[in-house]
Amino acid sequence: MTEASISVVDSKALLSLFGPRDQHLRKIRDALGVEISAIDDQVRIQGSETAVARATDVLEQLKAIVHRHGSLEPDEVSRVLTDVTGQSSAQGAAPIEVLNAGRKVTPRTAGQVRYVQAIAEHDIVFCVGPAGTGKTYLAVAMAVAALKQERIRKIVLVRPAVEAGESLGYLPGDLQAKINPYLRPLLDALREMMDFDQIRRYTDQDLIEVIPLAYMRGRTLNDAFIILDEAQNTTVAQMKMFLTRMGRGSKIVVSGDATQIDLPMQVQSGLIDGMRRLKSIEGLAQVELTNSDIVRHRLVQEIVRAYEEPAKRRRPTA
Repeated sequence: MTEASISVVDSKALLSLFGPRDQHLRKIRDALGVEISAIDDQVRIQGSETAVARATDVLEQLKAIVHRHGSLEPDEVSRVLTDVTGQSSAQGAAPIEVLNAGRKVTPRTAGQVRYVQAIAEHDIVFCVGPAGTGKTYLAVAMAVAALKQERIRKIVLVRPAVEAGESLGYLPGDLQAKINPYLRPLLDALREMMDFDQIRRYTDQDLIEVIPLAYMRGRTLNDAFIILDEAQNTTVAQMKMFLTRMGRGSKIVVSGDATQIDLPMQVQSGLIDGMRRLKSIEGLAQVELTNSDIVRHRLVQEIVRAYEEPAKRRRPTA
């Protein structure tokens, strides 16, 4: 039997670390097979040498998150456990049945499993993560599955039309032709879930709508699955406008990459503001995907990591 201890600054930090009714503590104990107790400002861990080492690593990482943010979410506990143990809960994940005959979409990482579960269990979900983590793809798959099962009457796919260093004015064609490139990623995801004729038929029947964010103003959407993609490029006012379009029987997924904001420097991102402002609302979930959830080509992980490293070195320390 091996024993280790961790120092915790105060009782408030200890409560955050253990979670409501010790739910974080139980998750760590069950996953690693250790005994954990608290005496004064010390957390004691007992178990096998390997289990204690892993539990100590997990608790130190979670303590750092509490120190930075003042709180700890269940998703963060699951993510740290997965990182330390190397065991992904994606194994055995239930596939998402979409409309394309014989096509099923299956979450491939622990983070993606948490994301899909959050969408299934909550009416509003915020998801942030780097490119290639399946934020849009999985949300569209869940929307199509909900339409297939007749749990909703309509899918609404939304994107802000914000230029990434380019100007709409220089693009050829009328307004619709100018905004179509912004909606293309949503259409690409949709075409993997459904046949082209199905998409056209459902679009004509107003069962599927792919629109710029500005077109949401003044509407109320009932029994709809609404996805806001590239949400880091919304303003605070736009995010409030979007979220308040939600009607009865509807579900909203908001996804974005906080490292790819194309707004002017002085404009605050509605995604970042919304996650901070709304985090304590019951029925709303927040999921953070990481580089380990990238499922595109292997090189995408390396590219994302290469671009992150200089930013981390430049970031001032507290």
